[in-house]
Amino acid sequence: MEEPLVGSNIEKTAGPKESLVVTEVKKQLYLAGPLIAGCLLQNVVQMISVMFVGHLGELALSSASIATSFAGVTGFSLLAGMASSLDTLCGQAFGAKQYHLLGIYKQRAVLVLTMVSAVVAIVWSYTGQILLLVGQDPEIAMGAGSYIRWLIPALFVYGLLQCHVRFLQTQNIVLPVMMSSGVTALNHVLVCWLLVYKLGMGNKGAALANAISYLANVSILAIYIRVSPTCKNTWIGVSKEAFRDLFSFMRLAVPSALMVCLEWWSFELLVLLSGLLPNPKLEASVLSICLNTSSLIFMIPFGLGAAISTRVSNELGAGRPQAARLATRVTMAMGLVTGVSLGLLMILVRNVWGYSYSNEKEVVEYISRMMPILGIAFVFDDLQCVLSGVVRGCGLQKIGACVNLSAYYLVGVPAALCFAFFYHFGGMGLWFGIMCGLVVQMLLLLSITMYTDWEKEASKAKDRVFSSSLPIDMAT
Repeated sequence: MEEPLVGSNIEKTAGPKESLVVTEVKKQLYLAGPLIAGCLLQNVVQMISVMFVGHLGELALSSASIATSFAGVTGFSLLAGMASSLDTLCGQAFGAKQYHLLGIYKQRAVLVLTMVSAVVAIVWSYTGQILLLVGQDPEIAMGAGSYIRWLIPALFVYGLLQCHVRFLQTQNIVLPVMMSSGVTALNHVLVCWLLVYKLGMGNKGAALANAISYLANVSILAIYIRVSPTCKNTWIGVSKEAFRDLFSFMRLAVPSALMVCLEWWSFELLVLLSGLLPNPKLEASVLSICLNTSSLIFMIPFGLGAAISTRVSNELGAGRPQAARLATRVTMAMGLVTGVSLGLLMILVRNVWGYSYSNEKEVVEYISRMMPILGIAFVFDDLQCVLSGVVRGCGLQKIGACVNLSAYYLVGVPAALCFAFFYHFGGMGLWFGIMCGLVVQMLLLLSITMYTDWEKEASKAKDRVFSSSLPIDMAT
């Protein structure tokens, strides 16, 4: 099989004096750039839908915002986390040149994620009643319940999309992912306009538009996989082996999901806790803006994390532990540089950033006080994100899940409660607390990475791949 551009052409064009470090930097930037853009464009789909709903009135906006948050916590984060197990499985299989396994792993993931989506869809159908039970306003609860029911088709398609993205990403095929996400994001504006205004579906149309756009995205990628010569050895058609050993897949998928969900849930908890503070409208608004800002900038380290998970899994699967260690050291340096640079930028724009969200002087001033805290927290968030990518590349998701549980729920959340309610620091106290969790998470992941036995991880990767390897002629 012909090697992908990232692995071959760079090495061919590298001069004899060019260091291995520079070559590794080029490989990771080649992967990270399109992945960052692709993640931003995929996430903007739901944002555009909520923006369209915002023009339908305050109740519609509140309902859609709460429904989107509930959907993220209970569904989308779960599916994204489970799909990230393919970072390990497909990445290591590709490095070991067991190309036929990638298609089987992808089909297996699709089966499991579809079953999980069916369970989540049942929960979503009772969203209105659940929100009423936790004390939400009845009108908002019913509106959110209606919105999320129309979002259920998007849930099933989102799982398919994540599987296709990981399948391509682990083969170092990232440009199609970026391009399909770009086309989808642009078309999503038209889809929303047609359903919301032209067909008069209102907020229901905005929710349904997500499914249509995700389906368009996954269709583009599916067609590419089937017709592109770069995937001719990794996609050999539908195989009955996809139905085999589902529990083995779940043993990696569940901790992968926990890694993502435990972190995601802790940040969402900040907004809920802000509603218990004095002046809850101001606190909730500012916390929401801070989370929105952090989520947007987080796509940069998220892309780096995806790149390093691919690099580490490929090299371990290929039996090159020293190359995996070098890739890890390079991404740690890159993560530190990007974290400090973007953190400083957030501090520099602290006095004007609030105006992009509100003209209220009180909100803008509060944001200006919060931005330095966000900037410092982002440095640690950036580093933990790339280190989490190393953990996924090694297949250490169980350890990663334990780290996140300890960092956020034994340190971060208790510290946030203490700073906010005992020391009366308000929303700043909540963010101080979560920053404590980020610091602990980063230090624990750093310790794991520094003491990793790369030879042992390469051996484990070989065992993982070849224990599930099967002859190509068994696939149908």
